Amino acid sequence: MEKPFVHLHNHTAYSLLDGAAKIDVLIERAVQLQMPAIAITDHGVMYGAVDFYKACQKAGIKPIIGCEVYVAPNSRFDKKAGIDDSPYHLVLLVENETGYHHLTKLVSSASLEGFYYKPRIDRQLLAEHHEGLIALSACLAGEVAQKLLHDDWQGAKETALWYQELFGADHYYLEIQNQGLYEQVKLNQQIKKLSDELAIPLVATNDTHYVYAADAKTQDVMMCIQMGKTLEDTNRMHFDGDNFYLKSYDEMYRMLGEYPQALDNTIKIADMCHFDFEFGHNHMPIFNAPQDIELSDYLQQLALAGLKERYGEPDNIAYERLTYELKIIQQMGYDSYFLIVWDFIDYARKQGIYVGP
Repeated sequence: MEKPFVHLHNHTAYSLLDGAAKIDVLIERAVQLQMPAIAITDHGVMYGAVDFYKACQKAGIKPIIGCEVYVAPNSRFDKKAGIDDSPYHLVLLVENETGYHHLTKLVSSASLEGFYYKPRIDRQLLAEHHEGLIALSACLAGEVAQKLLHDDWQGAKETALWYQELFGADHYYLEIQNQGLYEQVKLNQQIKKLSDELAIPLVATNDTHYVYAADAKTQDVMMCIQMGKTLEDTNRMHFDGDNFYLKSYDEMYRMLGEYPQALDNTIKIADMCHFDFEFGHNHMPIFNAPQDIELSDYLQQLALAGLKERYGEPDNIAYERLTYELKIIQQMGYDSYFLIVWDFIDYARKQGIYVGP
């Protein structure tokens, strides 16, 4: 029997043209390896979370919802070429329901406000929406790793301390990885030194981008499509080797066995995470109707006004049909939904913006 281990840094096919791991195959392999839990941490997006959660539930393995976000080097509103187009990576894992709401806010703001080549957040957003989340320092593209790779020990130290203070002593971890890359041997030693000096725990991850080693070529082809390159092109981004797959505990131990606590901390983090989706309930926003008017009454007023505008004084058949449909809308609890759609359609028409299917 494999010793317990949990992969907390995984990219599925929802990391478009980057991750080559199909969710069902990823989870099936985790179950085969007798892992008690597994995380989803796609690049900058969360639209695979529900499919992942349902597949984990069906397979009897604990799902951990997360995302590898991009953190702008300055403000998310700064968008200068050559400066702001190289964001840092950061892995965020949902600990509880509060954390899930904060993570969805971060990911949404990254696209709506911070998008510049990639969806980006910044430290301001993290300060506002960190509660209920566990942060991991990410791969070679993480801020701590980048500063260490550029021999900026003080910068790496200040960065790690900022995240430790923000997330808390037991909610921020320094990632160590070993996929056979030459930079990682020296980097892991430096990260261990930083961990000892600042009392920040380590966690072992494999930055999984495919399920089996044999899938590395498929992932390489996907990267070529993303970059507009060919396999023969030497001047392109690619993953060295075939080590970015879902490894067993024994395989992870062979690569990172000198950091046993980092391996054990994967179980500790997984045990901290408790979040379940609640299906079968509507969670729609509430429309603000004029004061002292019930939503159903306001929708009826608008519908009657629209009926008269189109047909003049409606006959009994038209009026009865409208009353019947309004009754169904009210019974279904969709009054707010119809009023919200009416509101933005009404605004668009008044602004001369075309609307339609």
